Amino acid sequence: MFSRFRLGWLSFVAWGSVVALVGVAWAADPPPKPKKQAELLIRLPDFCNTPDGMCLYPDGNIILAVPNVNDQSQPGVIMKVTPDNKLERFYDPPLHPDTGKAYPFGICVGPNGDLFYADLQWFANPEKPNYKSRVMRIPMKNGKPGKAVVFCSGLVVANAVAIRDGYLYTSDTILVPDSKPLISGVFRFKLNEEGVEVTRPLIDDPHVIATIKSYNSAVGFGADGLTFDSRGNLYIGNFADGTLHQVKFDAQGKPQPAAIFAKVPFMKSCDGILCDPATDKIYVADSAANAIQVVTPNAQVYTLARDPENDGRDGLLDQPCEVLIRGRELVISNFDFPVPGGVNTKYELPNTLSRVLLD
Repeated sequence: MFSRFRLGWLSFVAWGSVVALVGVAWAADPPPKPKKQAELLIRLPDFCNTPDGMCLYPDGNIILAVPNVNDQSQPGVIMKVTPDNKLERFYDPPLHPDTGKAYPFGICVGPNGDLFYADLQWFANPEKPNYKSRVMRIPMKNGKPGKAVVFCSGLVVANAVAIRDGYLYTSDTILVPDSKPLISGVFRFKLNEEGVEVTRPLIDDPHVIATIKSYNSAVGFGADGLTFDSRGNLYIGNFADGTLHQVKFDAQGKPQPAAIFAKVPFMKSCDGILCDPATDKIYVADSAANAIQVVTPNAQVYTLARDPENDGRDGLLDQPCEVLIRGRELVISNFDFPVPGGVNTKYELPNTLSRVLLD
């Protein structure tokens, strides 16, 4: 789900090799037939060129983070989608004082209605980790946003955010830069310890509660989406390897080591993930495969929707990065941003939100 592959340490040569390998693998072992077809929910204006994280606010509005990394001449913005699918500008996130940029990615709602979002400052300098990524809190009053404050800072690639039982969790997709295999992980903060600056090396910071490794060296990103099932187990999407990891907690709330929960050849990446608490099915935005996968509670995987490369104008999946359940429809954010080995090979307007009707 990340930009700037084209400008730095990954080349088109590497991309071509990976694409060819993926094509051969799929030809020999084709992915399963999708059960549903995605359709258009909203066509976004051109100033929303890279939609990403979403959350459902208690009033029924969808809050949509738009970091605009495909075209950084447009500043990052946070939008609102009303229950009748009207799009409104919701909030202009504050610029980082050092980089002069804002990159809102994962976003979630706190227990008192405040919003929390990851400000992924790696994009300000993709060639070198700047340790300026942070999580921001937007105080909310009567459905209106106030001035955002820094909840935590000092991360490399702050990406997803999730809240449960008085804690905020955030993934760092490059926890240990230049590690091989790549080490990424998850931080956990008490909601009342706002203002934390994490310490380096990040892997030794006491807030790190899980680490995972990624072995797909063509895609330099690991821990991505976060979600919890109805039993309180934490799940982590591994973007590069397409594996879904699980973290269990003991009776005292101590996290156990992360372990792979689901892995199949046709799930090429795990970007945004969301567990439906009514069924404990986990919906996976499989960015590289241009698909939505579903992982059942017994770790079986099937394809809900999948599309070939397209420009998104008809509402087909266009490199999905995030999923959200609203009623009995799955809302999908399309990042539309090429990654090595992915079905999607070019960015083009329009940018969209898709939907899939659920049974």
